[in-house]
Amino acid sequence: MDERNVSFLPRIVLAGLATAAAMHAAPALAQDAQDLAKKLSNPVAALISVPIQYNYDDGFGPDRQGHKNYINFQPVVPISLNAEWNVISRTIVPLIDQQNVVPGTSQSGMGDITQSFFFSPKEPTAGGLIWGVGPALLLPTGTDPLLSARKWGAGPTVVLLKQDGPWTYGALANHIWGFGGVSTRQDVSNTFLQPFLAYTTADAWTYSINSESSYDWKNKEWSVPVNALVSKVVKFGNQPVSLGVGARYWADSPDSGPHGWGARLLVTFLFPK
Repeated sequence: MDERNVSFLPRIVLAGLATAAAMHAAPALAQDAQDLAKKLSNPVAALISVPIQYNYDDGFGPDRQGHKNYINFQPVVPISLNAEWNVISRTIVPLIDQQNVVPGTSQSGMGDITQSFFFSPKEPTAGGLIWGVGPALLLPTGTDPLLSARKWGAGPTVVLLKQDGPWTYGALANHIWGFGGVSTRQDVSNTFLQPFLAYTTADAWTYSINSESSYDWKNKEWSVPVNALVSKVVKFGNQPVSLGVGARYWADSPDSGPHGWGARLLVTFLFPK
């Protein structure tokens, strides 16, 4: 046999092995991305993530000429307590720029931080139910009086959900009562309700709909935005990232609140163990 053919054979074999390995790795990578996408749909998943969420709303004020841009930094950090329990820290830090939300004025800066802790079992119940419960805290960190309730707040929070194949469905809720703070400011008593439904495909696309509704018990007013979002888990080098875009419609809001349509862009950095 020609020596050139002999030397060429190992290269053919290696090339074939490399191709086979790549074909085997591709489904594995897709499965990893799908698993990450499904974990993102679970508020109490054991996954460190840093969502950066941009939102735009308008139609504020009596003449509906006000608009608001705001970015929510929402780091999620799971902490293992023991072999059976996690505590999930979820923080919302809003950065706000608004024009004519209060007619004739504009404000920019940080809003009030919401901090939640969910104590959650590491494994679902026998029926597949995933749940978490704990405290929610309101911190008066707003840098402008019109960006802050100027009250401390605390109350319970709970999440219940189920993941069935590609589907995730459930609800997150909390209620916060205000205390302390500036005595001349109105007291806080707000309920937050977030039912959600998501479908994740084998190639890590997620289609979701939710409502981040709140009820102000002091003013007896609902705010009911309905959000639809499409997102995809991708990798930049070794860094998995979820990219999302969505629209929002305000089904109900106070007279001075947002109206009509809004928009959302979402970038979430993922740090799987």
